[in-house]
Amino acid sequence: MASNKPSILRNQGAKQSKIIANALEREGEMNILIIDIETLPNSGYMWGMFDQNFGLAQVIEWSTVASFAAKWYGKKKIHFYSDFHDGHDVMVQAAWDMMNKADAIVHYNGKAFDVKHLHREFLLGGYGPPTPHKDIDLLTIVRNQFKFTSNKLDSVSQQLGVGSKVKHDGFSLWVGCMEGDEKAWNKMRTYNKGDVRITEAVYEIVRPWIRQHPHVGLYTGDLDCCPKCGSLERTRRGFAYTPAQVYQRFQCNNCGGYFRSKSRIPDTVTNTRNVA
Repeated sequence: MASNKPSILRNQGAKQSKIIANALEREGEMNILIIDIETLPNSGYMWGMFDQNFGLAQVIEWSTVASFAAKWYGKKKIHFYSDFHDGHDVMVQAAWDMMNKADAIVHYNGKAFDVKHLHREFLLGGYGPPTPHKDIDLLTIVRNQFKFTSNKLDSVSQQLGVGSKVKHDGFSLWVGCMEGDEKAWNKMRTYNKGDVRITEAVYEIVRPWIRQHPHVGLYTGDLDCCPKCGSLERTRRGFAYTPAQVYQRFQCNNCGGYFRSKSRIPDTVTNTRNVA
């Protein structure tokens, strides 16, 4: 097999052309997965309630992923798997399969929590890493783009008018699940799936504000579409300037996001726009 190293020396234009050609060959849809997990706590022996440090000998059972809910964006079904309903191995396999298919994964604090917990389960289960994907962490976007009093999912979703998290009895729900109570597990299923519903709803609203959203056109094969939602309906909105080039700026008529043309505007065109 030929070495990949010489490709590094090729000019950027040739490299970009190859990327676009590969994308156009796909001509499918972008697989966006919305996911949320629930975990069980570590359990162990302790001497007090405040400022405690636990040694390895004090741990009885390590924290584990107890369930996950996931939904393909644009599809109706919300998938749910859990230790209780399916068994741990089946749950981990299902999570790996879905992440392996995903081009992008939408979550709320998922980069620091959900994805890392799932990666640990994959490692312990003997899996290799799933296919690389793009993370769309809505908590990061909310923190960077807006100033909510609280950045919690429940607070943001309520202020955006898309619903709230499913109410439950607090930690007693997790205790019930650890004791194998069927009613508790069914409540956990409702709660977990509810988080996916409002995560998707928040994603749809904040999507035009996402600056580094993966370009949908690279997966659908239509590079003239809105990079955020894939719509071809757009309106010209002046020009986008870089330090050395000028591009046509568009606003998507579907999601409201802004984007620019792929090719720069020739100097002769931009110079005439200032002539009265």
